[in-house]
Amino acid sequence: MKIRTALFAVALTLAPGIAAAWDCGSKALETAALTCAEGSSYDDARGICVLAPTS
Repeated sequence: MKIRTALFAVALTLAPGIAAAWDCGSKALETAALTCAEGSSYDDARGICVLAPTS
């Protein structure tokens, strides 16, 4: 009984940190897209900012 309670307490303690770490990957791409210089856009495939084509 004590082991089960201890494991449950550890799981509840770690859950918010794991959830926050899991979400960090998706936030990185959003931040990168927002920081491209004017006249450039974020290329998802290459993972960098590239000059936007002009017509």
